[in-house]
Amino acid sequence: MKYDIVTLEEKTAVGVSARTSNQSPDAVAVIGGLWEKLYRGGVYEAIPGKVNEKALGIYTDYAGDEKCEYTAMAACETREEPKEGDFAVCKIPAGRYARFTVHGDMVKAVGEAWQEIWNMDLPRSFQCDFEEYQDDSMDNATIYIYVGLKAQG
Repeated sequence: MKYDIVTLEEKTAVGVSARTSNQSPDAVAVIGGLWEKLYRGGVYEAIPGKVNEKALGIYTDYAGDEKCEYTAMAACETREEPKEGDFAVCKIPAGRYARFTVHGDMVKAVGEAWQEIWNMDLPRSFQCDFEEYQDDSMDNATIYIYVGLKAQG
């Protein structure tokens, strides 16, 4: 699977979050529930200062133990942290990322891409990975997947 190496500035993301792991039998339901809450629960409309209309699926706060737990977020990029409201806030760290471009069904294509990425020998930082949905087409979407890389040196 082809990718580009990009360097990103820090981003502020605001949305909803939950802890899960890939080993959890309800991980797909947990992550799906976040998207449901973001869009059907009125959270997206309530988030102030959006930078753009793109949605972000973020995976961060890796436990680094045998449970492999992490925080999953459904969010959007904002100019700053909101002063009020019941939102989860995440700072996507500045740094080097492998950027994969995925086209197709929003759920199926992303899931298949992650299966390939997990089997690749990338120098991952396991600090923060995220998906950036370029549009809202469910069956013919364009999605960038950013995988955090270790600093060179």
